[in-house]
Amino acid sequence: MGTTTFSGPVVSQNGFSGDVTGAIKVPTYTVAGAPSASTAGAGTVIYVSNGAAGSPILAFSDGTNWKRSDTGGTIASS
Repeated sequence: MGTTTFSGPVVSQNGFSGDVTGAIKVPTYTVAGAPSASTAGAGTVIYVSNGAAGSPILAFSDGTNWKRSDTGGTIASS
């Protein structure tokens, strides 16, 4: 199977299949610099360097807010 490299967002209407080899890198933001969760769309994942009361956390959009992956609470820098 061939390899494809993408430089922008990748969207699938039917999911993805196959194995991932190597690391997956998601975009990094601060709480203040995070894009609109509604514009990003529900299911979008980002890394927020200060989103868990100043500590780093993965976050996902619920379509309205960025939610912490550990508690489901909205990201906050403090």
